[in-house]
Amino acid sequence: MSEIDQLKDEIAAKVANSSLGERELEQIVARSTVSVVDIPDELKENLALFLRLVRTVLAEFDPKLREAFDQLLADSITVNARADGDADEGAFKDASAIIETLDVESAVMLARAFAAFFHLANICEEDYRVRSLRAREAAVPTIADEDPVNDITVAYRRLVEECGQDEASALLGRLEFHPVFTAHPTEARRKAVEGKIRRISALLEERAQASGIALAENERRMLQEIDALLRTSPIAIKKPTPVQEAETVIDIFDHTLFDMIPEVYRRFDDWELGDKAGTVPPVCPAFFHPGSWIGSDRDGNPNVTAKLSRQVAERYRAHVLEKLADATYAVGSSLTLDTSSTKPSDQLLNLWSHQVEMSESLTDHARAISASETHRASMIIMSHRLRATIDRTADLMYANADEYLKDLYCVQRSLAEAGAVRAAYGPVQKLIWQAQTFGFHLVEMEFRQHSLVHSRALKDIREHGRWCERGELQPMTREVLDTFRAIGSIQRRNGTRAACRYIISFTQSAQNVADVYELARLAFAHTQDVPTLDVIPLFEQIRDLENAVDILDEIIKLPPVRERLEQTGRKLEVMLGYSDSSKDEGPTAATLVLHGAQERIARWAEKMDIDLVLMHGRGGAVGRGGGPANRAVLSQPTGSVNCHFKLTEQGEVIFARYGNPTLALRHVESVAGATLLQSAPSIGYVNGESTKKYADMAALLDSASRERYLDLLGTDGFVEWFSSVTPLAEIGLMPIGSRPAKRGLGAQSLDDLRAIPWIFSWSQARVNLAAWYGLGSACERVGDLGLLRDAYAEWPLFTTFIDNVEMSLSKADERLAKMYLSLGGRTDLSEKVLDELRLTLRWVLAITDDERPLGNRRILGPVIRLRLPFVNALSLIQVLALRRLRERGESLTPEERDRLTYLILCTVSGVSAGLQNTG
Repeated sequence: MSEIDQLKDEIAAKVANSSLGERELEQIVARSTVSVVDIPDELKENLALFLRLVRTVLAEFDPKLREAFDQLLADSITVNARADGDADEGAFKDASAIIETLDVESAVMLARAFAAFFHLANICEEDYRVRSLRAREAAVPTIADEDPVNDITVAYRRLVEECGQDEASALLGRLEFHPVFTAHPTEARRKAVEGKIRRISALLEERAQASGIALAENERRMLQEIDALLRTSPIAIKKPTPVQEAETVIDIFDHTLFDMIPEVYRRFDDWELGDKAGTVPPVCPAFFHPGSWIGSDRDGNPNVTAKLSRQVAERYRAHVLEKLADATYAVGSSLTLDTSSTKPSDQLLNLWSHQVEMSESLTDHARAISASETHRASMIIMSHRLRATIDRTADLMYANADEYLKDLYCVQRSLAEAGAVRAAYGPVQKLIWQAQTFGFHLVEMEFRQHSLVHSRALKDIREHGRWCERGELQPMTREVLDTFRAIGSIQRRNGTRAACRYIISFTQSAQNVADVYELARLAFAHTQDVPTLDVIPLFEQIRDLENAVDILDEIIKLPPVRERLEQTGRKLEVMLGYSDSSKDEGPTAATLVLHGAQERIARWAEKMDIDLVLMHGRGGAVGRGGGPANRAVLSQPTGSVNCHFKLTEQGEVIFARYGNPTLALRHVESVAGATLLQSAPSIGYVNGESTKKYADMAALLDSASRERYLDLLGTDGFVEWFSSVTPLAEIGLMPIGSRPAKRGLGAQSLDDLRAIPWIFSWSQARVNLAAWYGLGSACERVGDLGLLRDAYAEWPLFTTFIDNVEMSLSKADERLAKMYLSLGGRTDLSEKVLDELRLTLRWVLAITDDERPLGNRRILGPVIRLRLPFVNALSLIQVLALRRLRERGESLTPEERDRLTYLILCTVSGVSAGLQNTG
């Protein structure tokens, strides 16, 4: 008998006889959840520590709740131990009985306890990843090693081998990684919780170096924070405003991006330049260009207005200028190089003279503290000018970031000419990189609106006249015109890069693009005031993706587009939507259609001499194109990346990828390396040839999966059933984003439901339908396991897709899914879903040659399996609360309904933390 079977029998017997002693159960729980699963010892120890601390805090709060926590977890462990063969509906009978004995308030605190553990488990895993990365780098003896750990260097050296030095350098110069932070509401964790998570994370890192009384104090402070975490409601009091959502970007900027991004550039230089790094001009370009939809994406969000966009842009501007001013002053203060050792250049002396003319009082002060240190004095004045730019003091302010950079270059050249190369290409270069990356705007705001809004606005203007009384125009029309005026204002204050992109949702013709340019002209009395615009078509529905090339052919004939192409070196940006295509036609069909669209657009761009940038509207979940970004890049069609990778980053993905500086650095290097490597001829050959080889198989997968998926959605009563079997309505109540769950254009059906709550709801119901439904039937239609295995081994797109599906299946649970699906009272629909789940699981495991999902993943598989008993316990609380709410609906008092709804929301937050993916 295996150890897990022994534990199953031991726990079952103890629970049945009610003879669980506190210490005995703690040991059993620790053994079963932490010891049996094969994970690294360091991770195992930290998880056991946090499990012990959560139980301690819970016992202090209410000993009976700790007992319920233990019993519920023990029962979930026994059920999970027989997960491979037992999917009967009574699997969680004992655990359900425990929950049913609890009042709602006790169930809420129990849900909070499980959610708290998930947050702590996430901290443990993040800590392990950080330490592993550091250990990996420490194991590399020198930067001249032939196998560097820097992904950008690996990619660059491969390009040199395949293309030659000149071509590789040219490709490096084109490199751009452009993440766009969005306010899509998929981060179920409130800001108050994030702060506690950060403090506990710091305590865990500190603990590794502590001993004796310091170790005891470390644990006391951990208990303090965990106690506060348990007592803090996971649900925010109200929805955030778009201005508050912008603080997410500012928080990431402060904690990570501002200092980390120059480190990414520097690390590449260290590998490539060796001992010369920091003493000669850099070779790494400033390739990281962050964008944001927060405060500017108005597609279906009435809370985003032109006035608010100005406020957010101003918040970004003032903040980045403050950071640059502080950094400039700090660097300047360190340049204590006097004129006898480091003679200033004539250009620097001219800069100083110009600064004296601008403000004698400031230069007198700088001269007083810097004496003969001209470089230092000039930098101090530059920091004062940045602060004057915040206040927009006309005599002192910088007109734009380029003007500030010009002064930085002047100081750098002067230092280099005087022999102080380490100062020139060390701290001053870091400032240059920061200014090149973030400018005076921090992030490049991108505006987005639905194509229908533009056509309606133009119709309104044509009916009432351009300069009619404002009251005669519809409010939406006035808002559209005000939006273009806001863009113009932002560009004048923050620079053109700050806000020049305008995305059209549901682009279906070139006329949609023409409408935007016409509205921009109508918004201003004088043509010279019209802002610079790059109007970006967004193709998101299957039909529009399939017609994209024909539409683009017409778009580039438009006069304003031709004019902009001449200005930008024929650079054109096109956005592809993953969410709606997947929701409308199914994940398999959407994946293949998107790949085909990219391939056709790339060939079209090459034919038309277009410098193409494809923007990927990806989400965190697999159903929205989620998964490892670096693997996604490498699986794209030849010519579609073109050394530029742009994608949306949102919700929990932002915090996961950019919350920790070490992990953020690794993420940026990984994606940038993949973006560069994608241009290697060998990568293009593999992608191109494998796409051709498996074209017939892909066509069969597409049609069969689409047929199966549409059959489900087309079943009478499906929408009502979906709303009943998932916490869709409850998720809509969560105050996790300023944007509504439905578009404000008359949402009446599933068609109008945003993709995020669609995917979010299915993940909560523990079936993850949005990530895989239809794939099993499609594989069955192909019927050739050998062919599918060959495609998995040879075709990067198919490999990535199957691996992402396998990840989603590892987080599904058929036993719990049955309980959710039964809430709708439709056996036919439930069986359709469960049959497809079993079929898909069977085919995916056969293709990957795994016994269970992620069975071949050394760390990820065990870590997910370790979490499942905890997630299952929380899901069980949720589904029983949903059942009570659905069955007793009309008989509940408003207070009872509110309490049940709050319990469900608490479990939604906890399950999100446990599964680590929402939408």
